Amino acid sequence: MQRLSLRLRLMMGFILLTSICWGAASVGAWWQTRHNINKLFDTQQMLFAKRLAAMNPEQLNHQLLKLPQTKKVLKSHRGEQEDDALAFAVFTVDGRMVMNDGDNGKDFIFTWKRNGFIDGKLKGDDDLWRMVWLPTPDKKYLVVVGQEWEYRDEMTQDIVSANLLPWLIALPVMLILLLWLVTHELAPLKRITRQLHYRSPDDGTPLVENNVPQEVKPLLAELNALFFRVSEMLLRERRFTSDAAHELRSPLAALKVQAEVAQLAHDDSQLRHHALQNLDVGIDRASRLVDQLLTLSRLDSAEDLATESLDLCQIVQQAVADHYYQAQAAGMEIALEAPDSAVNRTGNALLLSLMIRNLLENALRYGQPGSGIWLKIDWHSIAVIDNGPGVNEDDLQRLGQRFYRPPGQQMSGSGLGLSIVSRIARLHGMQINFANRSEGGFAVTLTW
Repeated sequence: MQRLSLRLRLMMGFILLTSICWGAASVGAWWQTRHNINKLFDTQQMLFAKRLAAMNPEQLNHQLLKLPQTKKVLKSHRGEQEDDALAFAVFTVDGRMVMNDGDNGKDFIFTWKRNGFIDGKLKGDDDLWRMVWLPTPDKKYLVVVGQEWEYRDEMTQDIVSANLLPWLIALPVMLILLLWLVTHELAPLKRITRQLHYRSPDDGTPLVENNVPQEVKPLLAELNALFFRVSEMLLRERRFTSDAAHELRSPLAALKVQAEVAQLAHDDSQLRHHALQNLDVGIDRASRLVDQLLTLSRLDSAEDLATESLDLCQIVQQAVADHYYQAQAAGMEIALEAPDSAVNRTGNALLLSLMIRNLLENALRYGQPGSGIWLKIDWHSIAVIDNGPGVNEDDLQRLGQRFYRPPGQQMSGSGLGLSIVSRIARLHGMQINFANRSEGGFAVTLTW
């Protein structure tokens, strides 16, 4: 059943349910009609028997009284009559028939056992009859009125058939209309299937279908959201591959040049030593670039962060402690200005530490020797300030873009540090601002 199409399963289900309901309705209608007909004819028989029982006993004599047959009384214009519709006879208490209707009543057998309705048969006939026995007021005679059960059953069948036949004729038409309706309603799903069939793997455009059923709209929306995420993921992967290939080309070429210089140095130890130093610096630069590229790639694909309640003061203090000796080696001082109480915020500890570390490393890289770096934190912001050369006003708007470095920079770098900071800030709902200080230097401020 699971292998069948939805359209075929719906049709089979409709046919099965319709057949069951139609069959149940037919049985119910037949039973109710039969019950009503029996009640009607039982009442008719009883009334007829009561009328016969009220006859004048003097009308009955010792000779058998036969009423003339209907065919002899009326040669024509007899109407629609049924011989088995009703028959009667009158017996004495000792079983002698003294009167009958001249038709089926003459074949009644005296089988009286009690007054009321019983089932019996006629002489020479196996058909079952419904009979009612009723005594006359003087208790000398017994009146019996009968009706064939087959007549009642045929009338029940005729009435039920007359009522159900139009529905039986309409059933195939209804099923055809149901088939058309199901096909029409499932047509949008077929159109979506065709769109998916001819869709390229990297196509991120949403599926378009105006007449999709209300129940399918959430599925269509989720499919479009999935295509968007897949497209974004492919775009990130392509961008990462392109960026990595572009940015690693120069460091690798430099490494190759330095390696060749070391090989050609031969007995020149000073040249070889210088080439190996440059090679070591180039390896460190390439390693840092690869690490930043991988970090940025992971941040781009990060959607659900593992967050917890953190004290930002502790994170900043730990970052200052980690970079203190590096600042001392560069002839700089790091000053921290923080409140006495904790600055609590929900976030990812690893990413926030990386963000503060990148800001400090950027300040150490571009700060002036013999000067200081100031970190200020309060309940709504974090600021990292240095006294470096700053950035041209036209270049401030482009800071944070990937691989962008303002022209004229003497320090080596990849232009990814501030991109990582901006991405982590956005993931934590922070706004980042880059600004030159009026008294000289550069400031990065994070607010929330």
